[in-house]
Amino acid sequence: MQIVRYRAADGKVSPGLLSSANQTSGHIVPLDRAVHDILNLRLYEIRALVEKASQTAGDSQPVANLLAPIDGDTEVWAAGVTYKRSEEARREESDTPDIYTKVYSAERPELFFKGLARRVSGPNAPIAVRADSTWDVPEPELVIAINAHGEIVGYTVGNDVSSRSIEGENPLYLPQAKVYAGSCALGPGITPAWEIHDPYNLTIHMSIERAGRTHWQGQTSTGDLKRRLDELATFLFRENEFPAGALLCTGTALVPEHPFTLEPGDVVEIAIDSLGVLRNSVVRGKAAYIAARKATPS
Repeated sequence: MQIVRYRAADGKVSPGLLSSANQTSGHIVPLDRAVHDILNLRLYEIRALVEKASQTAGDSQPVANLLAPIDGDTEVWAAGVTYKRSEEARREESDTPDIYTKVYSAERPELFFKGLARRVSGPNAPIAVRADSTWDVPEPELVIAINAHGEIVGYTVGNDVSSRSIEGENPLYLPQAKVYAGSCALGPGITPAWEIHDPYNLTIHMSIERAGRTHWQGQTSTGDLKRRLDELATFLFRENEFPAGALLCTGTALVPEHPFTLEPGDVVEIAIDSLGVLRNSVVRGKAAYIAARKATPS
């Protein structure tokens, strides 16, 4: 089951509990707490809330339009260079490659802010590449949901869309390469931590469709993660607080080979075992992204 946000037939956006990670089956049980309120609870309290709601099948309704599983002041952060393939790819793109080797082997992980709820796309909503970038890639990632108390309470699927040309020009341009309108997608929902037996044994698949055909595809495993998930969470919460919890993208090992770059009209589909599928179409530039969001709210 998953904690989700959805838009009902009457247009109302509500939190709910989805009985299946499969978006075409199952039912949603409405929840009386927003997602950010749930992430303020302790892990044992979240489990009690979810288990109680799962027993109220009589109040359920068919799966509706799923939105990104984030609201309120919950923040999205990301970790970089947590897989060997990511370290190799960042060195390939960069004019200063040595720094990525140092980050990969350092005690302290690379962590950076990614966005707030208003900047996050959900399932079937658009993502964007920057109009001033020439080399852009999706980054499929396992995302950990961390409550206000620093406990890992669940997992979801993420896409940390990035400009490799901007970051490669200068590592200090990382915020511009990573944080912009349309640069993050999450979903379909947050699978509770107690339902995932081994988060280090999940297969991540990604395919990119172009003109109706598969243009690129690949897969990897979270078993290749260099860093522990609790280690990343601990560093994120050092000297910082997250009253509404945080969603932390844990890095990628699926990097399309150069000279691949995303193009408008591409469709990126990311699937992670037991967590479901996140599918998003690509637009270029802020204006196109804003127009697409109005047509497909997320």
